[in-house]
Amino acid sequence: MSAGKKKRLPVGIDKFEKIREEGFYYIDKTGFICDLLHKWGEVNLFTRPRRFGKSLNMSMLQYFLEFGCKKELFDGLEIAKDAELCEKHMGQYPVISISLKDVNGSDYRMARSLLCSVIGSEAMRFQFLLEDERLSEKEKWLYEQLTHVGAPGEASFVMDDSVLTGSLRTLSELLEKYYGRKVILLIDEYDVPLAKANEQNYYDEMVILIRSLFGQALKTNGSLHFAVLTGCLRVSKESIFTGLNNTKLFSITDEACDSYFGFTDEEVKDMLAYYELTDKYEIMKEWYDGYRFGEADVYCPWDVVSYVDKLLTRRSLPPQDYWSNTSGNDIVRHFIEKLGDGLTRGELEALVAGESVSKEIYEDLTYNQLYDSIDHIWSVLFATGYLTRRGTGDGNSIELAIPNREIRNLFTRQIMTLFKEDVEKDGGTLRAFCSALEAGDAPEVERLFTAYLNRTVSIRDTFVRKPTKENFYHGILLGILGFKNGWYVKSNQEAGSGYSDILIRDEDQDIGIIIEIKYAERERLEAACREALGQIEAQDYASELREDGYSPILKYGIACWKKRCRAMVEKEA
Repeated sequence: MSAGKKKRLPVGIDKFEKIREEGFYYIDKTGFICDLLHKWGEVNLFTRPRRFGKSLNMSMLQYFLEFGCKKELFDGLEIAKDAELCEKHMGQYPVISISLKDVNGSDYRMARSLLCSVIGSEAMRFQFLLEDERLSEKEKWLYEQLTHVGAPGEASFVMDDSVLTGSLRTLSELLEKYYGRKVILLIDEYDVPLAKANEQNYYDEMVILIRSLFGQALKTNGSLHFAVLTGCLRVSKESIFTGLNNTKLFSITDEACDSYFGFTDEEVKDMLAYYELTDKYEIMKEWYDGYRFGEADVYCPWDVVSYVDKLLTRRSLPPQDYWSNTSGNDIVRHFIEKLGDGLTRGELEALVAGESVSKEIYEDLTYNQLYDSIDHIWSVLFATGYLTRRGTGDGNSIELAIPNREIRNLFTRQIMTLFKEDVEKDGGTLRAFCSALEAGDAPEVERLFTAYLNRTVSIRDTFVRKPTKENFYHGILLGILGFKNGWYVKSNQEAGSGYSDILIRDEDQDIGIIIEIKYAERERLEAACREALGQIEAQDYASELREDGYSPILKYGIACWKKRCRAMVEKEA
């Protein structure tokens, strides 16, 4: 099949119907329906990190189960092979489906209004209830309370507290009476309102609201067949699931349904083969694989789809951080800030180096507890995909590691950000370092740079690639140089061979400085410095400075190993 006739990639599309009807590339996860229908509890909670296909799977469930479904959407898919299951369940239920991902108001009033809109909009799908003789006038009046809007010209739904908290149960009861069958309730991103409320300081109010809503919808709802909820975290029973003993948890540590959220290795290989990108497999694996859910090893779907889509436009495009750039990553900053307060430098260095750290995981947290202790932060990092499981662990302890290069980059950036903030506070040492650099005083450059290395996290000698190590030290040096007034600093990371170089224009003194960084074992530090100086000459990095009239030009070779460095300088008059 020619490239021009290949299926489009569903970047950012989480509606199953749209993907299937409009011919987007789809990785078949319909086995999830079969497994769920064989294993369901009354309330089923699936916790996974963001961007791992939760919303698409919920959409798929709705289109399979709901009365009036388009059966042709499932033609040729795995679930269609189970004719008995399809006959029994396909299109056989009333379904209420809501997503709480946009219930993220800046205050409680706004968040409550957004929740009313979500539920009111879903209720509007069932306006046929008003025309049905099976419902009494009182029942129709109850329905109208769910779809009531404010003053003329206002589009927002208005419900008092009793209507709002009972809305999902009320709608379930009305649908059961209409169809004569109990209801399936789908609630996507159930914990977003709590996360946002915690960020904006109205957590207690939101907990009360969600607890009342869920209590009536999931606990005292006689019209409920079963419910499926998705979210990032398992929120403590004591916060919103009080008295709810019918919940069946499918977390990232459970084997059941483990491969349905995320792409398996074979699925990624098939996608790359389809788009004639098999040569990108190794780099795709390095950057976006590494997550372990249950017993399944999976890639982040958002990353894979995003990168393949970009490669179809420009095949030479290097990988980028897609998942980590889709939202705030404050949890990583909070984590690194705990260095010395429960988090050891050795643990952080081990993670950045690709090693694992054994920690006890607490899955039953409340949002207002997340940052209470370093133990809780470890748990949140695991639940939200910043760390993943390695090995089997021991009891409640799990071997945690950074899953892939994308997330390692995120940790490194946060470390560099905090390091820069620390450097900025130390003006005396900063000035001394820059003065030594422009004076050609290699021993003093070496001494002061070593002092800076001892203040931050290092990269150990592990499987982390040499260019990654060099870029780490390169980043530290840039963090130091970035605060020198009057200096123009140009960085070219991963140039040609993957090594880093730094070019500095001292515009006040007309001095040019070139720095090439190497990573080497301790016994090779001096040789690595000479190699760096040789590269500067061979690549003629000084030509740009020379042409612009800078003189003298100072050429530095700096070699690093853990917390040690060696510096050598050559001067071009």
